[in-house]
Formats: sequence, C-alpha cells, structure tokens
Amino acid sequence: MMEVKAVIRPNKLATLRTALLEMPEFPGMTVFKVEGCSAPSKTNKSTIKDELTDYSAKIRIEIVCSADVADVLMDKIVKVCQTGQVGDGVVWCTPVPKGYFIAKSTGSI
Repeated sequence: MMEVKAVIRPNKLATLRTALLEMPEFPGMTVFKVEGCSAPSKTNKSTIKDELTDYSAKIRIEIVCSADVADVLMDKIVKVCQTGQVGDGVVWCTPVPKGYFIAKSTGSI
C-alpha cells in the first residue's frame, strides 16, 4: 500500500475531486485546509509586504491506495492541478506498511 499526498491550490479541489471520482480504482481521500509558503529561492519578494504575507491558503489531500494505483493518482493530480505558475503545489508518495478499516469486519485496506 502507498499513501499519496498532495498540496494544491484551493480553486483546483472541485475539479480534482470530479476527475478522481471518475477513476474506478479511486479509494477516497481526506482533505485538509493548510497554509504554506514556497522556498525563498523559488520566489522573488520585491517588497516588505510580500515578505510578511508569503503564507497562502492551500489544500492538502491524502489518499491511501494500492501501489499500482499510486502512480496513476499522482499523474492525475499533476495533470488536473497544474497551471504552470509557482505555487501550484507538490505531490509525493510514501509506503504504508499496514492499514485497517475501523469499521467492524471490513478487514485490512
């Protein structure tokens, strides 16, 4: 199993959700409202106001899925959420050694 995580622009969430729901192997996702900033080397802060207000609202998505679905999900997230601008977000994947559904008698993920 793998966990796909992504930080995206808030205005891309609805479009991404629609695209993911169309995938037959989509297992569901958890969504968080977060804030973040880019690395200083990736942005050009021209005023003190820019330097003091560099945190921006983002959405973090977490999806636990089978290893064969993880690459497809990551590709879909990048395709849907990419605008070509700094601040589009980031997608990464980590292994999940074990997971269980909490509901009674549903077994492992």
